[in-house]
Amino acid sequence: MRSDETGLSTAAEPTDPDIGLSDAEQRQELRRSHYGVLLVIALGGALGALARFGAAQAWPTATNSFPFTTLTVNAAGCLVIGAFLVAVTEIFSTHPLLRPFFGTGVLGGFTTFSTYCVDIERLVTGGRPGIALTYLAATAVAAVLAVTVGAWSTRRILSKWSES
Repeated sequence: MRSDETGLSTAAEPTDPDIGLSDAEQRQELRRSHYGVLLVIALGGALGALARFGAAQAWPTATNSFPFTTLTVNAAGCLVIGAFLVAVTEIFSTHPLLRPFFGTGVLGGFTTFSTYCVDIERLVTGGRPGIALTYLAATAVAAVLAVTVGAWSTRRILSKWSES
């Protein structure tokens, strides 16, 4: 169906002007390039999830109590991602798969915002809405502060390092 038949407009040029999506060979090349990225994200995610699982086993949270382990894991992951992204985007040249492997995979698997939501739901249904609300706010504040501190500290440390 053509765009004039559907009433939808089409882009005047492809997303990447170097790739002609009407060319079967270029479509195949584009498809292959994504498999490596997806693979490193999956591998990194598995490693990050194992680390998170290890933290939950080492420091379990009692039922209906404040989930300090999840809060700590999320804040630590945010601190590291702040530092990591400054390092790989502003300071160092790295392999193109490092950022998806570590930033998206490892840290995405390590930080556990889905567990954060489940923890809140369990606290509310367990009759602890005050703790749930405190946890909701504390995690959001801790995550933003951790990313900010990680990015700011990395810039400061690396700028001092580059001066010497």
